[in-house]
Amino acid sequence: MNDQQLLRYSRQIMLDDIDIEGQEKLLAARVLIVGLGGLGSPVAMYLAAAGVGHLVLADFDHVDLSNLQRQIVHTQARIGVNKAISAVQTLRELNPEVHITCVEKPLDLESMNDQVKQVDVVADCTDNFATRFAINAACVKAKVPLVSGAAIRLEGQVAVFDARDENSPCYRCLYEESEEDLTCAANGVLAPLVGVIGSLQALETIKLIAGIGTTLKGSLQLFDARHAQWRTIKLPKDPHCPVCS
Repeated sequence: MNDQQLLRYSRQIMLDDIDIEGQEKLLAARVLIVGLGGLGSPVAMYLAAAGVGHLVLADFDHVDLSNLQRQIVHTQARIGVNKAISAVQTLRELNPEVHITCVEKPLDLESMNDQVKQVDVVADCTDNFATRFAINAACVKAKVPLVSGAAIRLEGQVAVFDARDENSPCYRCLYEESEEDLTCAANGVLAPLVGVIGSLQALETIKLIAGIGTTLKGSLQLFDARHAQWRTIKLPKDPHCPVCS
């Protein structure tokens, strides 16, 4: 690291859990963020600020006025702009040293597998089960850790699925493919909720990269924003899971 980097990341480096070695791991890491909406906004911003060296941003949607209540990586001036492209502008102002790759088209099976196998961690910030299942399958295949988040109304959840551990469940162990999608457009969401969940996703991603602490691997953490209550549920591996068993 050069002098500017030592100064920029000094508050992290002084942590015994991070130190120089941990910061260098972050600088060398590559993370795929799928979805640059309410969850992807804080995930991308905190990972960029923390010094994750290469971020791959995947989103084919465009910024809409209704997004701005919670998708803080975007601005009103970028309405109509692809969300991945819009996010790049904010992240480069936040930390110009971070290398950013944009994927502006929907990820099909081949491109999903190709992107996932190149990264150290995947952050799933999407809002539909079909995409979540596809991301999970790619992560299991490539043995890449997956940090999954979801938020709707006043409820949120975060889980870590790590296919490097044969005893770790995957996302498909938790949900059936027949699950019904709940969207913010149809059900609403409180703005700071996605910030809470996205921030926790960013934290878990950093812990996985730096190899510190205890992650949420094999656990589902639920947040009830209405009553400010957290609950953690242990997730068993499904021996009959069609994806990871």
